[in-house]
Amino acid sequence: MPALIRRPFVFLRHGQSTRNLERRIGGQHDVALTPQGEEEARRARALLGDIDWSLVAASPLQRAYRTAELALGRAPDRVVDGLMERHWGELEGQAIPETIPYMSTPAGGESWEAFVERIADTLNALLEEADTPLIVGHSGLVRAVRWLAHGTPAGPRSANAIPLWIAPEGRHAWSIIPFDTTLARANGSVGC
Repeated sequence: MPALIRRPFVFLRHGQSTRNLERRIGGQHDVALTPQGEEEARRARALLGDIDWSLVAASPLQRAYRTAELALGRAPDRVVDGLMERHWGELEGQAIPETIPYMSTPAGGESWEAFVERIADTLNALLEEADTPLIVGHSGLVRAVRWLAHGTPAGPRSANAIPLWIAPEGRHAWSIIPFDTTLARANGSVGC
């Protein structure tokens, strides 16, 4: 199983997308933000917009890229294919089931193991390059981090356009908590 470099980062899930509104699996389908999603991204700017980020990396899918633009008032520094959501194969566009089959490989889709490895490799490359980057992407990233830290993807879905502080805690654990610039400054990790 891959491991994450033990450095903190801030994660911002995209604002509400058209698939979120429809309660359908978006996966790698390139769908837009809704007007509500655009407003959610603009609200995130109050927390994120004045920070001098060492690096802002975003998924190339328009719902993430546009969220980054609205939350920062500028384009992200880099678009990173490895940050795309999991490819759900034939499940993309289908209604979100009550129990999501994270551990199974959907027909025509990406296996859980391949997805987690892609996310870990991508995050590690970004963490090696920059101190406390801002990563703008999809809810699957948090599930992959939970799997790497705790051996399970279970937990609450990350909210749309609410920044999260994801940081190593102790020798093996990771904390995933709402981002607060006071917390970041106290850790000396983010220039505000």
